[in-house]
Amino acid sequence: MFSDRTNWRLTQNRFTQAVEEVRARGAKILDLTASNPTRIGLEYDTREILGAFGSRQSLDYDPQAKGLMSARQAVSGYYRELGGVKGAWVDPERIVLTSSTSEGYSYVFRLLCNAGDEFLVPKPSYPLFEFLADLQDVKLVPYPLIYDHGWQMDFPSMEKVVTARTRGMVIVHPNNPTGSYVHASEMEELNRFCRAHGLALIVDEVFLDYRLDHPGGTLRGSSFVSNHEVLTFTLSGLSKISALPQMKVAWMVISGPEDQVAVAMARLEVIADTYLSMNAPVQWAVPVLLGQRKNVQRQLMERVRANLAELDRHLASQRACQRLEVEGGWYAVLRVPVTRSDEELAIELVRGKSVLVHPGHFYDFPRDGYLVLSLITAANEFAEGLKRILHYLNE
Repeated sequence: MFSDRTNWRLTQNRFTQAVEEVRARGAKILDLTASNPTRIGLEYDTREILGAFGSRQSLDYDPQAKGLMSARQAVSGYYRELGGVKGAWVDPERIVLTSSTSEGYSYVFRLLCNAGDEFLVPKPSYPLFEFLADLQDVKLVPYPLIYDHGWQMDFPSMEKVVTARTRGMVIVHPNNPTGSYVHASEMEELNRFCRAHGLALIVDEVFLDYRLDHPGGTLRGSSFVSNHEVLTFTLSGLSKISALPQMKVAWMVISGPEDQVAVAMARLEVIADTYLSMNAPVQWAVPVLLGQRKNVQRQLMERVRANLAELDRHLASQRACQRLEVEGGWYAVLRVPVTRSDEELAIELVRGKSVLVHPGHFYDFPRDGYLVLSLITAANEFAEGLKRILHYLNE
């Protein structure tokens, strides 16, 4: 009765079972996996946010496939104002609004792929891609990110996995959870690789604004919206930019060779017109909601930097663990001794220390020995949880 594309394993894994068992006992768990910005103690401008939904224009139905022009112009303005990176003018006519970046992925998969076609995806990275690809009958082929005093794209390995059925590749910029940006030299090589194989790019930039400063280092983090070398779909949204995931506002910017962009836009407009997923009130509110980023990003970056400094302070007094370099985003990767699987270690920590962390295999790390910590966790909870983790690992 049911399709093969939804034939997922729906039973709980051992890690999730362990977490629920501990919670069922009433134990207080220190959650170092926090990803929901609305529940970590941020101060939002409640009056302005809620006031943005009072427009009388919301009572008028004006369906526009790519989204209301006022909302697209606000998104264009965001790219002009990107602080600390090379800003870019983005034509609002090259912007398509969606309710989420997940929907944006689905649009692009449908645009570029027939059933069974392939997309290259980074490894390690966020585990959502598999479900999105399954729903669109797309096959995902991993390409590795390698760590050597920082994360790098492994182009020789990419050459080995690309096939005649490969339609494009996903770039997460900065990557989740490694926090690594695509560097300028890698971008040149990436464009060369895509031109050689006729591939398009999907670039996920939801964490773009959360860059950490590296004294003496080169500035990183320029948006791909200015990439005109190959057909590029740059995805982002309010979920991370303004820490408002509940508003369901996202977009894609299409750039690249003019002839390819023209065809892509014409077809995407039909796809978007078929679904018309975004509601009018939130579209009219986009300029205000985007403006909220200046307040909330300041708070988030203060939290990220403080927790990262706390992590480094604790790590300096022991030798068993170390963190990998992070350039941006909300997460840190902790390298730990391999005495059991990452899943076993995470289960031991939640059962024995009431601390919740993500094992590396959740993000497709190639081997055991990694834990992923959220840097947006409340500072006192992060510090206490970290103390328990390191005490356990150094016993």
